[in-house]
Amino acid sequence: MSLSRRAVIGSALALAACERPRPSAAAVSLAPLKALAPFPVGTAVQSAQLQDAALAGLIAENVSQLTPEWEMKMEYIVQDDGGFRFDAPDRIAAFAREHRLRLFGHTLVWYAQSPKAFAELDERRVAFPDAYRNYILAVVGRYRGQAVGWDVVNEAVAEDGEGWRDSLWSRKLGPFEHMRLAYHHAREADPDAALFLNDYNLEYLPKKRATFLKLAERLLAAGAPLSGLGTQTHVAADLEPGALKAAIADLASLGLPIHVSEMDVSLARAKGFRSRADLVADQGRVYAEAARAFMDLPAAQRFAFTFWGLRDAESWLKREKAWDAPLLFDDMGRAKPAAAAWADALR
Repeated sequence: MSLSRRAVIGSALALAACERPRPSAAAVSLAPLKALAPFPVGTAVQSAQLQDAALAGLIAENVSQLTPEWEMKMEYIVQDDGGFRFDAPDRIAAFAREHRLRLFGHTLVWYAQSPKAFAELDERRVAFPDAYRNYILAVVGRYRGQAVGWDVVNEAVAEDGEGWRDSLWSRKLGPFEHMRLAYHHAREADPDAALFLNDYNLEYLPKKRATFLKLAERLLAAGAPLSGLGTQTHVAADLEPGALKAAIADLASLGLPIHVSEMDVSLARAKGFRSRADLVADQGRVYAEAARAFMDLPAAQRFAFTFWGLRDAESWLKREKAWDAPLLFDDMGRAKPAAAAWADALR
């Protein structure tokens, strides 16, 4: 995830009246999310957040799957000298084991990260393809038998839908080949994990979604062990009605399991002059549409539904606008109307 790349969602944000912090919408009474859903419910987490007893309790009560928010990415694991560190992801994995939660790995190959150890690799000592394979084997192999799946390739498709993104990996190993290899190496490391292709803005940009699907088809045709599609679903409260339903139905057309992998619904990124009450109502509508669209899938295609955090206080979107409240629980961990809307839509 990065802050700048999501500007396409809307740069004309709600103005002065919405800039000031507002009280949270009235809390609602709700059963644990995982008790309401006939599919795995997940959240993203950072290892330090698990030291917050209230948040740790909220996570254990409400979800059945954990995704490390960034501590399984190369930016954390790969050190400048080429060594690996696993202390933080190990803590998340341990919490998942302790509370009998599924672990989902995020992410192996991302165009946006090119650690110094790879960018300045001395290929007289080790060939780049070998270093690439060794990294994937080390990371996936460490959590073999615990991680139920991985975002193997993350955000490969160009924003305009015109092909794939350039990266260190594409330049060194080939625009398509680096992706094909990643799936084979991940399968080598763990024969049982589900291996996903993950991307964002698929509900906003039909052309990007079409290119994403074509990439998935090409990977399958090339024999890559791709076993699922992830749609991040970072959206704003003013998302056009029907957009989420259309995107999820489109992605499901290949018959692969679908992971709503990083959902949040920003109030601050909605355009125009909407009142806080209207934004909250729209937020509930968007969460409800996502739940209904996911429920419309065959049960075998509902891999998991993951929120990118549970409490507003921990949301990455707070770094853009402190008054944003994109998640299902308020800063104090109380369920919001958006949570009720999502839950009601499952029935």
